[in-house]
Amino acid sequence: MSLDAILARIGAAETAAQRPLGSVQLIAVSKEQPDERVHAVLAAGHRVFGENKVQESARKWPDFRAEFSGVQVHLIGPLQTNKARQAMGLFDAIHTVDRPKLAQTLARLADELGHCPDLFIQVNTGSEPQKAGIVPDATDAFVAEVRALGLPLRGLMCIPPVDELPNAHFAMLGQMAARNGLAGLSMGMSGDFETAIAQGATHVRVGSAIFGARV
Repeated sequence: MSLDAILARIGAAETAAQRPLGSVQLIAVSKEQPDERVHAVLAAGHRVFGENKVQESARKWPDFRAEFSGVQVHLIGPLQTNKARQAMGLFDAIHTVDRPKLAQTLARLADELGHCPDLFIQVNTGSEPQKAGIVPDATDAFVAEVRALGLPLRGLMCIPPVDELPNAHFAMLGQMAARNGLAGLSMGMSGDFETAIAQGATHVRVGSAIFGARV
C-alpha cells in the first residue's frame, strides 16, 4: 500500500469521526527499513517518521535531515536511561516515557541543554508484565510527577495487547488523557489506526502498510 493510500484512509477516518481533516498526524514507522524505502517516502513529501532505536536513528537521520527540510523523527521504542542524552539531540518527540528514573534524567538533561523533545507517557493499558509502560492506576500520579519536573508533556501513548480488541484500550487512554488535560493521543498502528482515529488519536504509527515488510 502506498503513502497516498494511507493518507486517504486517515482522511476518510477523520471524516467518519466528524473530526477536521489534518487533525491526525501520521508517523511513518521507518525502523529497520532500507534507506532507499525511507528516501522514497521522504521524496514523496512525508516528513514525520518513527524509530525504535537510538543507534539506528543516529546512523540514518543526519544525512536525511541534510537532504530534506522539515523532517521530524519520533522515538516510539524504549529508551534506556544511558541513551537519554543522545536521544535529546536526535528526536523531536519521545513517545515512551515509562518510569520515574527516565523522567528525572530527561529533566536534568533539559536543564543542562536548554531544550527537550515533546514527551508522551507510555501507558501499559493491558497491565501486561512483559510490556513497558505505566500501569493505568499509576498514570495520574506519574503525569503529575512529569509535570512537576517542568517537562513538555504532550500526551499519552499505548500499544494494546495483541490478543484483545483495541477499542477499550484506546477509549481508556482517551479518558486518562482527558482527565489530565492532555491533548495528545499516540495510538493506532497499521492494523487498527482507523479504530484509533474514531477514539480520538492525534498520532498514528504506521509502518508496514507504507513501507512493506521489513527485510
